[in-house]
Amino acid sequence: MKNNTRISRINDEIFKEVSQIVRAELKDPRIGAMTSVVRVDTTQDLKYCKVYVSVLGDENQKASVMKGLKNASGFIRHLVAERVNLRLTPELIFKLDESAEYAVRMEQLMAQIAKDREEREVQKDAE
Repeated sequence: MKNNTRISRINDEIFKEVSQIVRAELKDPRIGAMTSVVRVDTTQDLKYCKVYVSVLGDENQKASVMKGLKNASGFIRHLVAERVNLRLTPELIFKLDESAEYAVRMEQLMAQIAKDREEREVQKDAE
């Protein structure tokens, strides 16, 4: 892992460019404003790059956005190749990142547990 800092810098550059492209330059109506790039992982040989995307919406909207991104991956890769000076431009693989939704769900569950515990304590005090 001697190139760890190099891959990290490449990830940062690709992240910045893909975020800009997805946010401002894609004309696909399936890819809405509620789509954001969360992180980017590039392999050591620079052949593949996993782009983790967060989408706010229901399952149909998520599937539609992922399909739109998959269809636009060649265009996005072309723009990244123009903007980031690399000998090889990695193939972009878009993955849905549901960690934000998972965190919100866990927070809701924790709040529900706290509420239930408080209700039980109130019932014990009333008895």
